Amino acid sequence: MLAHHRRGSGPPLVLIHGIGSRWQVWEPVLDEASRHHDVIALDLPGFGASPAWEPPPRTACAGSVDHLAGLVADFLDALGLAAPEVAGSSLGGGIALELGRRGRASAVTAFAPVGFWRRAGRRWCQTVVGGSRRLSAALDPVLPRLVTFRPARTALCSPFYGHPSRLSAAECLGSARALVTAPGFDTARRAFGAWHHEIAHDPGALAGIPVTVAWGTRDLVLPYRGQAARARAALPSARHVLLPGCGHLPFLDDPRRCAELLTACQ
Repeated sequence: MLAHHRRGSGPPLVLIHGIGSRWQVWEPVLDEASRHHDVIALDLPGFGASPAWEPPPRTACAGSVDHLAGLVADFLDALGLAAPEVAGSSLGGGIALELGRRGRASAVTAFAPVGFWRRAGRRWCQTVVGGSRRLSAALDPVLPRLVTFRPARTALCSPFYGHPSRLSAAECLGSARALVTAPGFDTARRAFGAWHHEIAHDPGALAGIPVTVAWGTRDLVLPYRGQAARARAALPSARHVLLPGCGHLPFLDDPRRCAELLTACQ
């Protein structure tokens, strides 16, 4: 059983965060989403409050989208959820799409999903998230005081948000510490280089369900221009949405629009 936060009523909606993150990244949209859904925001194995995974089967690369999608599917089974609506961010977006491909989702919303990169884009993503983790670790002794200053919060979180100054000190500190302490981070980051998207040549059940792919125009982790275009080519029947002024994690930048996308299947 994965650590998770659950609230609201209605059709179940499962929310999956990205690498180095935790379920709290969804907090800006939870109140609105829970008005329409039974929302289950989880911590992936090896992140947040969830323990690291057991060794994966030989057919799966540890920490990859395929591997983590299988573990999330086991979590859905434990909750008695056959095919809920699923939304994900970044790594979680790739997992959400893979769950949809496998027939484990009735609808998918993916915010800046991994996997639509080329080699340079993948390496850039690994560099940005790895560098942010190292910087947060180096600053850890002074972080509680440092994040009380808005310019420091802006500098620390600018790779991930279009408007990083909107983060509170507590949010910034919590996110930085979650990034530093995640035992699954290094393995999942390495797995980006070994995992290959199946969706372009085998969309599976995605072809028969509502799919939305959303990208912030100020995304510095997975820049949208090339990657959003490749997502459109791989998923031509999906709805593709740009989020003007939003960064890689758009939920704080534009919570109203993100909540609308999450509840659009209602």
